[in-house]
Amino acid sequence: MHIPQQLPLLPVRDVVIFPYMIIPLFVGREKSIAAVEQALSQDRIIFLASQKELVVEDPAPEDIYSFGTAAMIMRMLKLPDGRIKILVQGLARARIETVLADMPCYEVRVELLEDPPLTVGALEVEALMRTVRDQLAQLVNLGKALQPEVMVALENVEDPGSLADLVASNIGLRVPEAQALFEAIDPFERLGLVKDTLAKELEVAAVQNRIQSQAKEEMTRSQREYFLREQLRAIQAELGEGDARAEEMAELREQLQEAKLPEEAHKEAEKQLKRLEAMHPEAAEYSMLRTYLDWLVELPWSVTTRDNLNLKKARQVLDEDHFDLEKIKERILEYLAVRKLKKDMKGPVLCFVGPPGVGKTSLGKSIARALGRKFVRISLGGVRDEAEIRGHRRTYVGALPGRVMQSMKQAGSNNPVFMLDELDKIGADFRGDPSAALLELLDPEQNHAFSDHYINLPFDLSKVLFIATANILDPIPRALQDRLEVIDLSGYTSEDKLAIARRYLVPRQREANGLKEKDLRISDKALLKLIAEYTAEAGLRNLERQIGSLCRKVARRFAEGKRKPVLVNETSVARLLGPPRFLAEEERREHEVGVATGLAWTEAGGEVLYVEVSVMKGKGDLALTGHLGEVMKESAHAALSYARANAEQLGIDPLRFEESDIHIHVPAGAIPKDGPSAGITMATALISALTGRPVSKDVAMTGELTLRGKVLPIGGLKDKALAAVRAHIDTLIIPYRNDKDLVDIPAPLRKKLRFIKVRSVAEVLDAALAEPVADDA
Repeated sequence: MHIPQQLPLLPVRDVVIFPYMIIPLFVGREKSIAAVEQALSQDRIIFLASQKELVVEDPAPEDIYSFGTAAMIMRMLKLPDGRIKILVQGLARARIETVLADMPCYEVRVELLEDPPLTVGALEVEALMRTVRDQLAQLVNLGKALQPEVMVALENVEDPGSLADLVASNIGLRVPEAQALFEAIDPFERLGLVKDTLAKELEVAAVQNRIQSQAKEEMTRSQREYFLREQLRAIQAELGEGDARAEEMAELREQLQEAKLPEEAHKEAEKQLKRLEAMHPEAAEYSMLRTYLDWLVELPWSVTTRDNLNLKKARQVLDEDHFDLEKIKERILEYLAVRKLKKDMKGPVLCFVGPPGVGKTSLGKSIARALGRKFVRISLGGVRDEAEIRGHRRTYVGALPGRVMQSMKQAGSNNPVFMLDELDKIGADFRGDPSAALLELLDPEQNHAFSDHYINLPFDLSKVLFIATANILDPIPRALQDRLEVIDLSGYTSEDKLAIARRYLVPRQREANGLKEKDLRISDKALLKLIAEYTAEAGLRNLERQIGSLCRKVARRFAEGKRKPVLVNETSVARLLGPPRFLAEEERREHEVGVATGLAWTEAGGEVLYVEVSVMKGKGDLALTGHLGEVMKESAHAALSYARANAEQLGIDPLRFEESDIHIHVPAGAIPKDGPSAGITMATALISALTGRPVSKDVAMTGELTLRGKVLPIGGLKDKALAAVRAHIDTLIIPYRNDKDLVDIPAPLRKKLRFIKVRSVAEVLDAALAEPVADDA
């Protein structure tokens, strides 16, 4: 057949087409389709060359091998998706001399390449051809699949070049390897390269077969071991000897019976035990199932400790461990009283809220001791994964029950005192919201059937006495707060701290540092100095640290051989611990204009804060400084609006607001401050600055302000009262509606303070300003 020198080029991917090879091709690229159409419009001959890189979508001439095959398009079929399918037969080798055109398709001038005459003897050629045929037969025996017609053709081919092409095109070589064979023009050389390639393929196939044989042998060995083990089991049964696995299963079954699981849990345990008995010990699921059954056995499904229902004894234990805290002690005694009358009552869910160091966590241990129950505690601070509470499903590798079930196993009874510490520090992220998992746990109407993801069976937690602790309530979701019985623990007065230090802290630290009572005594004045000048807290942690520091100083003296007993008095505290670390806010020495004393509540207790106002010539601007939060800024604006709206009644020239700039500042500017309770303090300081009337130095105030001049109630009154006493202030202005909260303030503290209850700003001004102010209209 005459093959023209100028042909359309069709780049092909992932295949090298040899002469006389018949192969179907799918054509989808625009240039390729154009090349096929051009060939069909002429003499149906097209030049096929392989791409160097499979991923190149629009190959340039340099991306295509220069050696290719001139081929005849035998058939063509158009497909519904726009592609075409062609059947081509290779005719002759050729090489691209030059690219004549690139649109609408590549058109190339080619040089036809014919096999040169053989330069070796016929015997050498015959030997090489037989070697190649033998190698191919061996490859087929090792599992290489070849079409039957190919095998027949191989026997009938007499030309070494044709034999090389036929073998190379049917053994599944990669494009670079096949192209290297294709470009060998000398037929004897080409057949030699095919021989080397077949030798390499034989080595790979032999290794592959060896690997498969080893895997099969391993499987056969495992099956053989299984049969032998089963035969051994049958022989032992015939001889009356015990089977270790059967004994293990019998022991596990006995443990499940002793655990006295509820009916639903018992059915599930029996079902899983039967699965375990039928399972091979080396199965992947065996250890997971065995661990699950161990958990079912070890959980206290029916183990209940007996409550100590002697109320006198319980009260004695609570008083021994904690000073004051009457509300909580009363609540626990009420619970015991009801438990005495009603055996099946549900456990309450208490939540102790208060500053750090007031004894919330230790109170839980004391309650457990008073009730005669086991005590378990989990810390929720920083927990962000719901699985920490509910556990992981058994399908996961390394799955475990959640902390709740782990703690119940640790307690060994189904009615412990269960403490959930730092409830307000819980967080949420992409792993879920742990607080949502606590909704069921802390609901007495639901926790009788608490479900852990790992156990996946209802567990009765209704007998558990849950106690949660938190510093503040705000971060706890409303739905969770609704399930809690909140009990507030305020900070301690100096007298309370003195009594606690004398009764608990000093003896504990003496013992912790190897001292006896006669070795170290600390006077009450020394303890009061520690409380006032070396600690600044609502709780007791830092006070205990300072007492511990004193004990260590004395212990060192004793260790150095100075065995003389030590009495720490007020003057020796500074010598042992250094200068005071905390100084109270400097007391106002005289009545001042534009300065009012306010009271604030923080997580660490109450604080005194001063509000300062300056009025200067300007254009009516208001400046707010002191690291104030949004709510506090709004209180300042409300105070200014009240003053402007009631300027005439207050004796202020209305034009002064337009001609003056007002600056409100709250000292300790590095500390963030927020909340509405400084509203009346800001109003008092502002009106004092505008009227020139001084504010009494002996008065502190707290209350939220409205635009109409009403005073709204606030929170944290006890802590604020403690702060006022520490600052040597004896008069407190409080909202009238906070009168009910005075009951929570201990009587000794109430005696030190005079409370003025107000309904409006006018009453505040009458009480706070050194000179009388006209009432509101």
